[in-house]
Amino acid sequence: MPDWDPLAERPALDRIQVGDVEIKRGDRVRLWPLGRADVMDLALEGKTAVVESIEQDFEDRIYLAVTVEDDPGRDLGSLRQPGHRFFFGVEEVEPVGAWSETTPQQESRPRNQFACVGNIFLGDDAFGVEVARRLADRPLPEEVRVVDFGIRGLDLTYALLEEYEAVLLVDAVPRGGAPGTLYVLAPEEPTDEPEDGAAMIETHGMDPVKVLRLVRAMGGRVRRLLVVGCEPSPVGDAEEMTMGLGAPVQAAVDQAVALIESVVARILSGGY
Repeated sequence: MPDWDPLAERPALDRIQVGDVEIKRGDRVRLWPLGRADVMDLALEGKTAVVESIEQDFEDRIYLAVTVEDDPGRDLGSLRQPGHRFFFGVEEVEPVGAWSETTPQQESRPRNQFACVGNIFLGDDAFGVEVARRLADRPLPEEVRVVDFGIRGLDLTYALLEEYEAVLLVDAVPRGGAPGTLYVLAPEEPTDEPEDGAAMIETHGMDPVKVLRLVRAMGGRVRRLLVVGCEPSPVGDAEEMTMGLGAPVQAAVDQAVALIESVVARILSGGY
């Protein structure tokens, strides 16, 4: 399994067929290395990854270039950096969320995306990250997928290109209230056309509005958007790193988890 890109000179494919399931860029797959030739094969076995591109070598063999979902350096894989981008044959991947009459054993695709975002080095901005950590230990319906995107705006963009029934963002949201105040908001998806270059986002930055504009520019659509936000404490020096949540926001995390679980119930019952 090479960690370089020997396929760069060949045109990438838009999509391929794996059995009766179509795989395209941005789809999630589970990795099952056949050779198990080294420790990396063992480490990646069973991992869930995202298809970054579909490549064809000079002998017309098809490979999926993937980045692993729980890799902290996954952004580097999107930039084609060695060690964070891997190649797998079609026979070494299993589509995640795909279902057909011939493959009933595969898991059903989550219909709702809960995206927790934030910067752990900016104090209360890490609210969404801490909520994601708490939710990881809580039972949630199979229809719901919770992901800690941190500041990986590009990853969130690719995720939202899938057509979820509802998307819920969990983030610190300054609205002028007392620190620790929780909000449930239903903002409108941005419909204005971005100026030239305005839709581009940094691979190591997170601006949800820019993410949504880029999703729209790439042909995606968020059907229903909700935000569970927490009022952060006033920011001091934006250049100074601050680890850990302030007391009011830390105290609001458990309330936020309970609030999100009630929002989940309402979403699944059609209340939102």
